[in-house]
Amino acid sequence: MSHVLEAPVEVTAPKPPKSAKPPWRSRFETNGWSLLLLPVVVFLLVVFIAPLIMMFSKSFTDPTVGLDNYRAIWENSLYLKVLKNTFVVAIGTTVLTLLIAFPYAYLMTLATPFWRAVMIIAVLVPFWTSLLVRSFALVLVLRDTGALNTALDSIGVIDEPLPLLRHMSGVLFGMVQITLPFAVLPLYATMRGIDRRLLQAAESLGARPSLAFAKVYVPLTMPGMFAGVILVFIQALGYYITPALLGGPQNTMIGELIVQQVSTVLRFGFAAALGVLLLVSTLVLLAIASRFVDMKKYLMGQS
Repeated sequence: MSHVLEAPVEVTAPKPPKSAKPPWRSRFETNGWSLLLLPVVVFLLVVFIAPLIMMFSKSFTDPTVGLDNYRAIWENSLYLKVLKNTFVVAIGTTVLTLLIAFPYAYLMTLATPFWRAVMIIAVLVPFWTSLLVRSFALVLVLRDTGALNTALDSIGVIDEPLPLLRHMSGVLFGMVQITLPFAVLPLYATMRGIDRRLLQAAESLGARPSLAFAKVYVPLTMPGMFAGVILVFIQALGYYITPALLGGPQNTMIGELIVQQVSTVLRFGFAAALGVLLLVSTLVLLAIASRFVDMKKYLMGQS
């Protein structure tokens, strides 16, 4: 019997497993493409974050260190009235804009391609026009001898001019005209993706057309409706040019008050406190809204 000598098998020790990366490290890892974000980040730091930090610090340090600027807001009834006007106008603008934008966007989904293009252009052309030009044009339309009062008087609807200019109604009219595209476009984008066969299915099950519209169609438009409300309301809180041109002293909003404090009274710390108050109010409202609706779903399209 022959014996065959076998070569010894070399046994290598197993390599130790690589240690898992900590979660915080994997979260901040970047690749080469991420460097493209660097200019944007630097730009935001310079023109957005840094001014916010400066405004926040100045509200507590100018002219003296402490809460004097914030205390002055709550101790003066005039400033409280300005805050009230700001939120009343912002809420009124949001409601009126939504009431006009919803049927307009719905009609766009029913129109033929030609008339849909005409309706989109009718919304976008004012949007592309300078805000200052539009506001001055509204002054010519809304004044006592303006186009609107003249037309109403010529057909016998009114006997004396309506108080539109230097009045709350003029401010709302002008702001709704400006904010309308910000509500129409999100609503139309949402309505365009709704399957109208759902309404037919609801009607086939016995629902009246109005009930099917209210119970089926309207809830499906909530993402566009919510996005439009947020865009319109946040913009309306900080408007300056339109209320300054169309409103009066009794309709002063916080944007006008900030400009007045900076350019006329030179109370930079107080103006900074007003800006911080406006920013905090906006963030608080967004936080409250996020308690009732999914902000990521409605604003970022996530499911």
